[in-house]
Amino acid sequence: MAIPDYQSCMLPLLKFYADGQEHTFREAIEALAREFKLTDAERREMLPSGQREVFDNRVGWARTYLKKAGLIEAPKRGVNRITKRGLDVLKQKPERIDVSFLAQFQEFKDFRALRHAKPEEEPELDLNNKTPEESLEGAYQKLRSDLASDLLQRVKTCSPTFFERLVVEVIVKMGYGGTRKDAGKAIGKSGDGGIDGIIKEDKLGLDAIYIQAKRWDNTVGRPEIQKFVGALTGQRAKKGLFITTSDFTSDAEDYVSRIDAKVVLIDGETLAQLMIDHNVGVSTISTYEIKKVDSDYFSEE
Repeated sequence: MAIPDYQSCMLPLLKFYADGQEHTFREAIEALAREFKLTDAERREMLPSGQREVFDNRVGWARTYLKKAGLIEAPKRGVNRITKRGLDVLKQKPERIDVSFLAQFQEFKDFRALRHAKPEEEPELDLNNKTPEESLEGAYQKLRSDLASDLLQRVKTCSPTFFERLVVEVIVKMGYGGTRKDAGKAIGKSGDGGIDGIIKEDKLGLDAIYIQAKRWDNTVGRPEIQKFVGALTGQRAKKGLFITTSDFTSDAEDYVSRIDAKVVLIDGETLAQLMIDHNVGVSTISTYEIKKVDSDYFSEE
């Protein structure tokens, strides 16, 4: 089954606390994972940022909403238990607890009024059942995807010389090639049967990576990769990097997975993502930080 959204977690979570005992957040997560029969893969699924598991995040927000509605409380750090109001709600045997259900409680309405300029309107967050982090990260990924697409279109229109400089910039920013000056001298200098350049793998130059860079619109197939591998063999080289502004056929990708030489294929989408990651051809216009309450700060023990 799919990972339940945070609103679908509310009623099972409240039922978990129905015994009146104190439970840690981890205990609640494990109990709901069993309730929803989640697989190990579903449990490990991460938010786009890779900072937190999707299911843990959703259970966390279900817990927050139940607390804001006064259905559970936190008697001490890291644990929760059900309140009298929460027990009264369970006695009603609701089929579902969601944002609309919680709106009957003034504390919850006050909480939402702080979060939204117009609390009487349902925010998009509640309509699509995404947690705040999921909504924020989803918007970020959309912006990043659009930026990558725009970048790739610009790269495809630049001159071959500029493309070579761009490739050098990305590789150096990733920590390869020694200095930009050294890398600039190496790229485009080989001209030996399918090799466009040679880049130091480390700043000491203990090993080298042979490069082929194609500013193409057509998909790169196995024959082009075989030609490149043949050139590597002629140089007695074991490592190669094939960069293109287009993409690779599945046959080409399968081929490089079965050869002795270590050849990495970087398609246009990956190149654009690397440019974003290493600030090549892009500039930052806004930065947002996500913060949480530091419980240790408020500890008086």
